[in-house]
Amino acid sequence: MAKRLHVILARAGVASRRQAEELIREGRVAVNGKVVVDPATQVVWGQDTIRVDNRLIDRLEPKVTVILNKPRGVVTTVSDPKGRPTTAELVRDIKARLFPVGRLDYHTEGLLILTNDGELAQYLQHPKYGIPKTYLAKVKGLPTAQAMKRIRCGVILNGKQTAPAKVRKIGTTGKNTWIEMTIREGRNRQVRRMWAAVGYPVLKLKRTRYGTIRLGNLKPGAYRRLTRREIEDIRKCIPR
Repeated sequence: MAKRLHVILARAGVASRRQAEELIREGRVAVNGKVVVDPATQVVWGQDTIRVDNRLIDRLEPKVTVILNKPRGVVTTVSDPKGRPTTAELVRDIKARLFPVGRLDYHTEGLLILTNDGELAQYLQHPKYGIPKTYLAKVKGLPTAQAMKRIRCGVILNGKQTAPAKVRKIGTTGKNTWIEMTIREGRNRQVRRMWAAVGYPVLKLKRTRYGTIRLGNLKPGAYRRLTRREIEDIRKCIPR
């Protein structure tokens, strides 16, 4: 049965659907010897020859999904031109080609999902599904009730208002405050930018939950595979 090219690449563990679309549009994918730039190109697995960067895609990898406790000072990428440590290096003993679901910036730590399951990644990071992501943030100062209300209602970032967020104070340390915050969007550095917009810069940031998956007591730099039950719980929420 013919399927769209970007769907096939996702199932083969090459990249998420969104990333596969980018690879195709960049002219890095060839079907039967011809470069294609339309992600909707129809192909038949096992009949059509598919190459990415001239590498033959000839098998569907077993699905592997892990959660990593990303430390601060590590970039969410396969390689870094500046020579900084990468998340790929932390899971290098896994043979499957894993790609991150979304990103955590260089200074942010905590839960990062990596997988070669393109369909699962598509669901977890696509904006239309609004998967909740929970963070623990240390902000500079003691936020007022008005600032907390603005965060809950949404603030303007680049001319567009953020969706409502759940936020509560956990405690204080001197002149700073620990906050638990849950958002359903994934804009670039969103949590940091929201708090900066209301006058309380983020000093430390850690993601503790992504959808139904919790970081738990996983040590920084360590990872674990998701259990079958955890995968099933995620899939139960995927719209059919």
